[in-house]
Amino acid sequence: MYELLKPIWHAFTALDLDKSGKVSKSQLKVLSHNLCTVMRIPHDPVALEEHFKHDDQGPVSTQGYMPYLNKFILDKVQDNFDRQDFNRMCWTLCARKNLNRTHLLISDEDAFKIWCIFNFLSEEKYPLAIVTEEIEYFLRKLTEAMGGSWVEERFEDYKLELSIKQQSLSAWELITLVGRGTFSKGMDRQTLSMGITEVFHELILDVFKQGYMMKKGHKRKNWTERWFLLRPDSISYYVSEDLAEKKGDILLDGNCCVESLPDKEGKKCLFYVKCSDKSYEINASDKKRKQEWIQAIQMCLSLLQLGRTVPHRESLQKRRDLRQKQQAEQEELELRMRELQTANENKQHQLEAMRKKLEEAATNAAEEERIRLQTQTEQQDRYRMDLEREKMVRQEMEEQVAQKSSELEQYLQRVHELEDMYHRLEDALEDEKRARQDEETVRRLQARLLEEEAVKRAELEQIHLHQQRAISETEVEKQELRKEGTAKENALQAAMLQLEQLEKERQGALEQYQEVVQKLEDAANNTRTWKHKVAHHEGLVRLVQPGSKGPQKITNWGPAAFTEAELSLRKKDWQERKSQPAENQ
Repeated sequence: MYELLKPIWHAFTALDLDKSGKVSKSQLKVLSHNLCTVMRIPHDPVALEEHFKHDDQGPVSTQGYMPYLNKFILDKVQDNFDRQDFNRMCWTLCARKNLNRTHLLISDEDAFKIWCIFNFLSEEKYPLAIVTEEIEYFLRKLTEAMGGSWVEERFEDYKLELSIKQQSLSAWELITLVGRGTFSKGMDRQTLSMGITEVFHELILDVFKQGYMMKKGHKRKNWTERWFLLRPDSISYYVSEDLAEKKGDILLDGNCCVESLPDKEGKKCLFYVKCSDKSYEINASDKKRKQEWIQAIQMCLSLLQLGRTVPHRESLQKRRDLRQKQQAEQEELELRMRELQTANENKQHQLEAMRKKLEEAATNAAEEERIRLQTQTEQQDRYRMDLEREKMVRQEMEEQVAQKSSELEQYLQRVHELEDMYHRLEDALEDEKRARQDEETVRRLQARLLEEEAVKRAELEQIHLHQQRAISETEVEKQELRKEGTAKENALQAAMLQLEQLEKERQGALEQYQEVVQKLEDAANNTRTWKHKVAHHEGLVRLVQPGSKGPQKITNWGPAAFTEAELSLRKKDWQERKSQPAENQ
């Protein structure tokens, strides 16, 4: 169907003078009449008007003409017309408008043959064009037919030039390319014309082989030189190569065979073609041509037996199928690339949103850290104020104890020592801010020591209150209170021993703290080294992480490091110790 539609398309576009894509109905009537005449179809002049009676828009486009063409012409086509007459009629319509004969080295007849070859090799889509692969196929065939050598570099340069422009050629551009001798330099016009004719015979007329040979007659038994043409289903022989006078056909089918004959009657290089009704003896000019003809005829017989088409049509279809497959793969690849690009863009949007969230999280973390540091600073200020108030209270207590009783001098001296220890612990707490996980352990130990000392101090205050009440009572009560004081003094001595033990534990905790500080310094050096390496090689930046938001217990000496269980055990232990002096009294 496409073999008929392509010439008709050329004729239709030739009638489209203003290139609007539409042709007047009067011109389509003439075209339809000529098509029916050439293709031997009864022409109905009223059919066109009837078909377009509901379309009064004037000229008709190719899409509008196609239904009429299929229904009233192509569906009625039979294989009883001369396709070359059909091609020449369409060529006559389009060549006058499109063929530029300037600087052409070929005749109009050769241009017509190239036009037919273009229709055979062009893609089955409109507007018609021949792709680079088919151009190379045609030019190779033409070069071989002219007896020249194919220059790959020259065509590669042309293909590069063509790829920059459009990747394909129209029929008239192909005629110009061949007619100006771009790929036939060094060849005369006759050689170029003979090459075009040979390629035309092979591709369009399906002529596998042609040439002069001697044929033996059936009646006179004489040998006569004939021009033979081998087609897929027949061998035609003519008086001469101009094909003006045809002498007969040898019809080939699956039952025919070709065999070599021994030399006889002074003839060499003999072979015969045996058909179901006749046998034909033929004499080639030499052994090479004889073998070529035998192989060509055997190939035709094999194709007939297998029911296959001619090789060049089969290879053309394979090339088209391969191009369609490659185009489909290319389209699929482009679709996948677009999908991947879309997915990549979505991923970029997600990453951008994630980056914004991370920036917001970092901002929030920095804000939380600022609030935490501000809260910690406020707590330290309150701690210092509490410490100052406590110092004032302690001084007042020392004055009262010095005035009330000299027995408490040793206790007051211990209180001064505790104040020094408090100052040292305060310095230790400043260092604890730079510590991490291991420093927390030392803080817990120090906090427990402070808690125990606070409990001892509370006990001492209770003892002092009891002593004040004892002073205000009678002498007898004073005597009894002195005994009690002695017992409490003993308890105080025991408490001092415990404080000394706590002092030793604190010294051990300080040593552990110093070891932890040294480890932290080593870890900080290692961390800075690795951070430098990571930043150098990967360019990563570690985000500032927010601190712990868990509730903390606050004492006068900083955040406590006990659990609730430890506090309850410590409280129970001190209650037992307090109850022991009371039992001794």
